[in-house]
Amino acid sequence: MKRNLHDNAIKYKVQKAIQIIGYLFVILITISYFTGSIQDFGLAIGLLTAGITITLQELILSIAGSFYIFFVRVYKPGDRIELNGIKGDVIDIDSMYTTMMEIGEWVSSDNYSGRIVKLSNAFVFKGPVYNYSLDFPFVWDEFNMPIRYESDIELAKEIIISAAQEILSEYVKNSIAGWKDVVNKYYIEDAQVEPTLAITMSDNWIQFNLRYIVDYKKRRITKHLLFEEIGKRIRETNGKVTWASATFEIVKIPTLNINETKHTSDNP
Repeated sequence: MKRNLHDNAIKYKVQKAIQIIGYLFVILITISYFTGSIQDFGLAIGLLTAGITITLQELILSIAGSFYIFFVRVYKPGDRIELNGIKGDVIDIDSMYTTMMEIGEWVSSDNYSGRIVKLSNAFVFKGPVYNYSLDFPFVWDEFNMPIRYESDIELAKEIIISAAQEILSEYVKNSIAGWKDVVNKYYIEDAQVEPTLAITMSDNWIQFNLRYIVDYKKRRITKHLLFEEIGKRIRETNGKVTWASATFEIVKIPTLNINETKHTSDNP
């Protein structure tokens, strides 16, 4: 079958299906051999199931989890998920474990840490499963930019929005159809996929919050491109728009008057 199947995805699914069927076949043959008669087969099955359920609860839950993952399509190889507090890309799913290439931890953003993590399939029943790519391979991201009060605010808004629209145009275009499918499939309100800008005032600066949609695997590089382009355009304004920073400006140093007083004493 490996020689005849050229699609890696189909080859992988067939291999896993044959593996599970083989396990079931071996179990049935073993039970039939030890029972000796077909009349006692049902009783043997019941006793064996009760014993296994008590002693191998975690193992059974892991195997049940593999069936649940396969049939319900909770996730599949290639998806980016977060399971039991661990985030990474799924690289293999077998009858017991889900194998992930970990991202994050001691590295910033969504970069690989280099560690391969094996998690029991039972965790799909014990907590939430965050899937970054199921049905909709885009996520929303945002970052803040501090701008000084003396800046041209309208020019700053124009710079940020225009740069975002140019860099993110492909993501916006590809996500529109995908988001419509999500809205039709689930009970969810429609959302805006175009870049949006919100402004808030603080004691020190005007904070611009840019929210945008991006491919779930390209958050870091997209944020870098946005910062680079926006920074370049702000420098080209020749001071009309400037960044703000948490520094202190000394406006005036007060004058200090020092009076020297001499004390005399009668003691030698």
